[in-house]
Amino acid sequence: MVFFPHHLALHIPDGFLNVPVTLLTWIFAIVLIAVSLNRVQAEYQERTVPLMGVCAAFIFAAQMINFPIPGGTSGHLLGGTLAGVLLGPWAGSLVMTVVFIVQAFLFQDGGVTALGANIFNMGLIGTFGGYYLYRSIRNAMGRDDSKAILTGAAIAAWVSVMIAAIVCAFQLAISGAVPLPVALSAMTFWHLMIGIGEAVITVIALSYILKTRPDLIHRAPRAAREDMSRSYSSR
Repeated sequence: MVFFPHHLALHIPDGFLNVPVTLLTWIFAIVLIAVSLNRVQAEYQERTVPLMGVCAAFIFAAQMINFPIPGGTSGHLLGGTLAGVLLGPWAGSLVMTVVFIVQAFLFQDGGVTALGANIFNMGLIGTFGGYYLYRSIRNAMGRDDSKAILTGAAIAAWVSVMIAAIVCAFQLAISGAVPLPVALSAMTFWHLMIGIGEAVITVIALSYILKTRPDLIHRAPRAAREDMSRSYSSR
């Protein structure tokens, strides 16, 4: 997120989206939450719930810390890609949803009526988009080491912020809150730099985790099953 006029920030406040955009994004958000809950239960692992709590607490706290951006403004971590890398896209999206709900109701960071849009932009696009781009980069590199993880996560973090910013600009323009050229130029300009900060913080966090608890990095169910099969066959 970047701190400039509220109607040009990723945390959209109340009153800037029209009814059709608000309803459509709420539908997407509700479907996302329902499907994510179902998938997390289906793929339940003993570590999932406590790790979700720790991840939510870290992202929430990290979002309270602002970093300066040239031009006299500042931004903070979004955390969607980080949540996806640690938890997978389904559990990661639930963590981001909880963070946005707490921010909206307790800190007025993003509107209550705009929660659907904020969950869609930063929860769906940020987490799912970031996670699957990260996986694609790792697969393209043909490696499964720390370098591949950090490279994939850094690129995915930056790209996911940019895509979320562009989608947000279109939502605001369609709603008549700001002309599309103004929204696109402002959102992309500032989030080019915000994305760099997102990538750096994501890499720092993952570097520490890879050194101390590499087992916390999410493994896709298929990969986890293959690892389990290999461990049993080696006995």
